[in-house]
Amino acid sequence: DGYRNTNQVSDDYRYQDGSYDAPNDGYYRGGDEPTQEEDAQSDVTEGHDEDDEVYEGEYQGIPHPDDIKEKQKKRAPAVDDEYRDRADLMAERMEDEEQLAHQYENIIEECGHGRFQWTLFFVLGLALMADGVEVFVVGFVLPSAEKDMCLSSSNKGMLGLIVYLGMMVGAVLLGGLADKLGRKQCLIISLAINAAFAFLSSFVQGYGFFLFCRLISGLGIGGTLPIVFAYFSEFLSREKRGEHLSWLCMFWMIGGIYASAMAWSIIPHYGWGFSMGTKYHFHSWRVFVLVCALPCIASLVALKFMPESPRFLLEIGKHDEAWMILKQVHDTNMRAKGEPERVFTVSYIKTPKQVDEFIEIQSSTGTWYQRWLVRITTTLKQVWDNVLYCLTAQYRMNTLMLAVVWFTMALSYYGLIVWFPDMIRYFQDEAYESRVKIFDEEEVSHFTFNFTLENQIHRNGEYRNDKFIGMKFKEVRFEDSLFEDCYFEDVRSSETFFENCTIISTVFYNTDLYEHKFINCRLINSTFMKEKEGCHIDFEEDNDFLIYLVSFLGSLSVLPGNIISALLMDKIGRIKMIGGSMLISAVCCFFLFFGNSESAMIGWQCLFCGASIAAWNALDVITVELYPTDKRATAFGILNGLCKFGAILGNSIFSSFVGITKVVPILLASSALVGGGLLALRLPETREQVLM
Repeated sequence: DGYRNTNQVSDDYRYQDGSYDAPNDGYYRGGDEPTQEEDAQSDVTEGHDEDDEVYEGEYQGIPHPDDIKEKQKKRAPAVDDEYRDRADLMAERMEDEEQLAHQYENIIEECGHGRFQWTLFFVLGLALMADGVEVFVVGFVLPSAEKDMCLSSSNKGMLGLIVYLGMMVGAVLLGGLADKLGRKQCLIISLAINAAFAFLSSFVQGYGFFLFCRLISGLGIGGTLPIVFAYFSEFLSREKRGEHLSWLCMFWMIGGIYASAMAWSIIPHYGWGFSMGTKYHFHSWRVFVLVCALPCIASLVALKFMPESPRFLLEIGKHDEAWMILKQVHDTNMRAKGEPERVFTVSYIKTPKQVDEFIEIQSSTGTWYQRWLVRITTTLKQVWDNVLYCLTAQYRMNTLMLAVVWFTMALSYYGLIVWFPDMIRYFQDEAYESRVKIFDEEEVSHFTFNFTLENQIHRNGEYRNDKFIGMKFKEVRFEDSLFEDCYFEDVRSSETFFENCTIISTVFYNTDLYEHKFINCRLINSTFMKEKEGCHIDFEEDNDFLIYLVSFLGSLSVLPGNIISALLMDKIGRIKMIGGSMLISAVCCFFLFFGNSESAMIGWQCLFCGASIAAWNALDVITVELYPTDKRATAFGILNGLCKFGAILGNSIFSSFVGITKVVPILLASSALVGGGLLALRLPETREQVLM
């Protein structure tokens, strides 16, 4: 009974006429008139500060009347919340969040920066690395997959864009969910979706199913970027945030290097696969897709051992869980520094007033899928409310300016990184065509062709009683030629056509010379037997290592920019970093007018990527810092989704001008970068700002 219920004590002490009436329960609480003993005590303690006096009731476990009054004041609003206006509740929550922001900053500084943050750094770095890998996977497997699955030009284009479409949806959806369900939980969901469908896509044979798997895989990995940066930033103090978020961006570069190196070492090895009958083929490019899922799987496993963000837990009112995690961070760092005796001094952390309406459905209510449907629709409505909140008066201008900067950056960057390899291929094709051999009016009879014919044009030729056995045609055209009593067996062809030819009494056995390869030809008494099925692939011919080298160098070239941005992010600020980087990148675009060879294009690509990476890093940092905790991942997801939309437009627009003109892509990219860079200078600086 010594520890009496607070409500009971509150009821016992009733305030009447300026004094408290105490119940007659045997406890001494003091009367209105002082006794002689009290007068004597007053004489003894004369001159003593009243603030330092100890209320004698404390020794009996009885609260001081002033404390009870204060508690009643604090408890009064909670009782009447249902009758208060939502605007009042939100105002009170905003005040609580501001107090929490400053207190949390002090707590993180007390926890220090050490082993815990570095462990989380590498775990989240693997997730970011998986995002970087996903961007490059389809581009590397496309030359092989198009022949393995008989892809048309339109199918190839869709396969290249489908990943960005999935990322766009995943960024908005999973980023929004991370503000409601938690950073760790949503990141695990995101990585699990990506790993499962990336693994599955390496085994499927049909184009439609492969496209679907890459779409869902992209949706999963799309959520990692907004969650990773929101998650990691909430374990960093203000002095460390800009620098260490920039170091984290290096893992995206490592992902590109990893994908390029794996593609270079795996895809050209045709023998690294197996076949099951004539229908199922597991070629080496599928092995590459499998290997690219490893960073995602590694991050998924490691994430199981990391805690939820304490800042998020405080935001939803889970004080005790957040305190335990912060104590874990403190103790881990102190032990690593050799100071295990250091005590975590924080005992209470401010938690904001909870305003959201949570619906708990009884297990007896409706069917299981109805209960889940209500939960899902309620959560999605809350996510949608968060999206709309980013466009309210308080954040509208910042959101719109950031949206323009993200979009212009993505349009230029992703458009150019696709345009560079396409231009290099174009230069290669031009050089290849310049070496074409032309044969006019040749006559060949009773000859056996059992070797490869490549990059040749045969005009007005006559071929009688000739045999074409176990050979390859690559980039060969026969024009206005005659084939009489010839025999084709086990022939493979690539970009080979017969135009205006006459073919008499000729047998085609086990070849891939299909009907569409004979253009305006006359076939007289000719027979096609046992045509080759499916698409056949020659890795040594169709996969030029130069494309992998270009991507590898492009990824590696951002290393200096990453280092510079990390070291200067907290010194010169986010705004100057974004504006300066985008304007320097725009200048680099103009030098592309002088890129008239493969080596020149590779050099300008490296320069552009190295200059633009600082803007990407600063954009990631400022987006995290401009929004409060309960809207941070949502806002990042919206802007990153818009970024992926810009990537889709950039890929489509820039690739359509390859071989036609360089003026439009260069002017479009440079003008977008200049406009976005100048607009970025109007954003508020967040270098000295605590995380709200």
